[in-house]
Amino acid sequence: DLMLSNSCIPFLGSTEGLDFRTLLLDEERGRLLIGAKDHIFLLNLVDLNKNVKKIYWPAAKEKVELCKLAGKDAHTECANFIRVLQPYNRTHVYVCGTGAFHPLCGYIELG
Repeated sequence: DLMLSNSCIPFLGSTEGLDFRTLLLDEERGRLLIGAKDHIFLLNLVDLNKNVKKIYWPAAKEKVELCKLAGKDAHTECANFIRVLQPYNRTHVYVCGTGAFHPLCGYIELG
């Protein structure tokens, strides 16, 4: 219904099958951060498809191999699924991912 009424703008970057997991809305700056499989997206709230910024953050190859050796599915479990997007201060966001069952965290500077 939303598509038919032209009252929404679909995010075209989702065609990559990235398994979106978490969102962080930054109303003050008009941005949306999306955590996905091996990626973090920074979108403009006015037009989700304009000036999309994307960070590719995969799990380390050796961690992916260990994950597969443990019997996990390479496509649905052995990746870095971004689970945490948390404001840290005015300039940074704290981010954590599964890291193929070896969690890793870091800070993203929002420039």
